[in-house]
Amino acid sequence: MTDLRDRLTPEQVEEFGRELDEIRQQLVADLGQEDVDYINRVIRTQRGLEVAGRGLMYLGFLPPAWLAAVGCLSVSKILDNMEIGHNVMHGQYDWTRIPELNSKTFEWDTAASGDNWRHSHNYMHHTHTNIIDKDRDVGYGILRIDPDQEWHPYYLGNPVYAVLLAIFFEWGVSLHDLEVDRMLKGEISWKDKAEVRRKMRAKAGRQIGKDYVLFPLLTGPLAPLTLLGNASANVVRNLWAFAIIFCGHFPEDVESFSESETEGETRGQWYLRQILGSANISGGKLFHIMSGNLSHQIEHHLFPDIPARRYPQIAPQVRAICEKYGLSYNTGPLHKQLLSVAKKILTFALPPREKEKQAPTTLNEEKELAAA
Repeated sequence: MTDLRDRLTPEQVEEFGRELDEIRQQLVADLGQEDVDYINRVIRTQRGLEVAGRGLMYLGFLPPAWLAAVGCLSVSKILDNMEIGHNVMHGQYDWTRIPELNSKTFEWDTAASGDNWRHSHNYMHHTHTNIIDKDRDVGYGILRIDPDQEWHPYYLGNPVYAVLLAIFFEWGVSLHDLEVDRMLKGEISWKDKAEVRRKMRAKAGRQIGKDYVLFPLLTGPLAPLTLLGNASANVVRNLWAFAIIFCGHFPEDVESFSESETEGETRGQWYLRQILGSANISGGKLFHIMSGNLSHQIEHHLFPDIPARRYPQIAPQVRAICEKYGLSYNTGPLHKQLLSVAKKILTFALPPREKEKQAPTTLNEEKELAAA
């Protein structure tokens, strides 16, 4: 694997970083009421869909009404998690000073505690993006998704683990900051995670109580149908979130890095790592909104605290900079990226063959070997 520091000369890295800093500065200077109006519209839409879904559950004895209720709740939960919760908790709207949009206190409609997620995602993942043994989002401590992860017979179950993680994704994210894999290795103890566990229990209790006790009971004799409808909406949201997130991080040609090659990393090198370690998903405006604009994962990794609605605006500029410096800008439709992820999950379930150990792991490396 080519060392990250050898991709560009020091002078190129400095200029590369300066150009991306300039894009960021222009975005920050342009933020204003239009961005506030946008997120408020999304919040109103999300709340309206939730009210409609809860109301339609009272007609759940009619199949069309039940399906409509599940549809409304599914879209509501997707918007809450992707375009609202994820982005607000990244601090994308902290500049507004609006209490309801405060990243440090915002809580979302999912099983994962906001505080735990802010640590495992905002800090661990976005600081150490795709650094093996540092970024715990690489496989989520469950899957082997990269050739540099040491193979173990446990990974023969990779496809099964992936399906279960997709179905119960909110619970996988909830457990993420518990770091069970590190406990099994003896690196940390159960006691070390006492505060994490406390927040997990509190949040899980609220979510279970809301979706599987309170709202079903409110519909009286229709409680079983309401419970099933709420569970269905949660699964739809989980599957969608899993697909978007995995397609933004693990398709073919997304690269991983070692701790040694990122030591003493400059801002330009950090930007470089974000681009090489991310992938975009092409689609229309509604698709981007439903993905929380994480369909622009490259731009999100570059500027995680900039309102995500701005990512489509700057994507052509970022792509042009990549072309200027001969860097890959990984993008493709959802089905292509999803198939690519599925192929990796299946491939890395098996022990590596000798030729695979020696083979380049990315398209860039294949091109470099071919040109050598």
